[in-house]
Amino acid sequence: MIAFRGRARAVRLAAGLNQRVWVLEEVDGTLSRSSSARLMARCTNASLPGTRFLVQRSNDPMDNASSSALVLPPQLDYLAPGDFIAVSPDGWNVRVIWRHQSPHNALLLTERCDNYCLMCSQPPKEAADDYLLAQAFDLVRLLPQDAEAFTLTGGEPTLYGDGLLQLLKLCGDRLPATHVQLLTNGRRFADAAFAMKYATVTSERIIAAIPLHAAEPQRHDHIAQAKGAFNETVRGILNLARLEQRVEVRVVLHKQTIPVIGDIADFISRNLPFIERVALMGLELTGLTLANIDELWIDPFDYRNALADAVSILDNAGVSPLVYNHQLCLLEPAIRRFAVKSISDWKNQYDPICDQCSARDMCGGFFYSARHRRSGHISPLEATSPEVACSSP
Repeated sequence: MIAFRGRARAVRLAAGLNQRVWVLEEVDGTLSRSSSARLMARCTNASLPGTRFLVQRSNDPMDNASSSALVLPPQLDYLAPGDFIAVSPDGWNVRVIWRHQSPHNALLLTERCDNYCLMCSQPPKEAADDYLLAQAFDLVRLLPQDAEAFTLTGGEPTLYGDGLLQLLKLCGDRLPATHVQLLTNGRRFADAAFAMKYATVTSERIIAAIPLHAAEPQRHDHIAQAKGAFNETVRGILNLARLEQRVEVRVVLHKQTIPVIGDIADFISRNLPFIERVALMGLELTGLTLANIDELWIDPFDYRNALADAVSILDNAGVSPLVYNHQLCLLEPAIRRFAVKSISDWKNQYDPICDQCSARDMCGGFFYSARHRRSGHISPLEATSPEVACSSP
C-alpha cells in the first residue's frame, strides 16, 4: 500500500506557503520543491515568484544552509522529480497528488455525491470541498504534455456543473494527447442541455465511465440509494450516445447484482449496444462496502459461471466486455482473455501463493482491502493454463 499523505518530520519556512500545487525538481542531485516563474504564473493562489524550498528525505538532517526546507515523513520518501504535492501553509501536512511514473493517477474533485451506493469506496460527505476542483485546475495547467492518462473522480464530479466542463475543456486544450476518464453516475447527463455543453468541450480522448446496477429501476435505485437514479442514468447514457460521446458502462459484481448479471448484460446488448465497452468489476472492500459487507460479499468462485455467461452475451452482441479486479484463477478459462490488470498500483498486492503461479505477471492481483475477506479458492495456474489477459482497457 503506497502512502499519499503524511506529516513532515521537520519544517523551516521563510514565509507561509500560499500556493496549492508544487512540483518536485532535481537540483544538484537533490530533490527541491520549486516553482519556477512559469509555474507560479499558472497558479491561481500563487505566492511570490521564485518561491522555493528544499525537500529532503526522512533520514536527512535539516539543511541549515537553506532558508526554507521540509523533511519528508518516511512513507513519502519515494517522491521523485516530476511528482506533484500539496502542502499546508505551515508546511507540516504533505499530500501527494500526482506521481510522474505511475499509470494510475486520479484527481479527486469532490467527496459530495447525489447517490449513496451500498458499495461506495469513497463514502459521500456533505462539506463543501471546492478547493479540490481548484487544485485540479492548477495541476492540469502544470502537467507535462506527455502525461499519458488520468482519472477524474469523486464523489460525483458533475455536481460542479459548468465548473467541471471548464476543467474538461482545459484538459482537452492543454493535454490533447492525454486520455482522461471521468467517473460519474451519469445522472446529470439526463439534462439534455448539460449533455450538449459537455459534448462541446470534450475530445476523443475523454470517456465517461458510468455504473449500471440492474436492468430495471427498483434494484438499481436500491443499490444507488437514490430514487429515480436508474431512469436518469439510462437517459444520461442515451443523451451522450446521441451526441457521439464515448461511454463505458461499469457493473460492480456483488450479491445484489450477480443474480441479475445476465439480465444486465442482455439489457446493455439490446438497449445500449453503441457504448464503447462494459467493465465487469470485482468488489473493493472499503468504504461503505465494509458497512454493508454481509449484503454484498459473494465469493467470485461462486459466480464464475454467471460472469462467464454475461461476458459471452456481451461479446456475442459485439459489445466489448472487460473483467476488472479479478484473479485469473477464479475466472473460467474461456474468459481469462477479457481480464484487465485494473487495480491501481498504490493499493495492489498479491498473496504469497501467487508466487507459484505461471500467470502472476498477467493477473490483476488483489486490492489491499482484500485482507478483510477473500476467496478461499485462490490457487496457482499451471503453465499450460489459458491465462492470457489484457493489460489495459
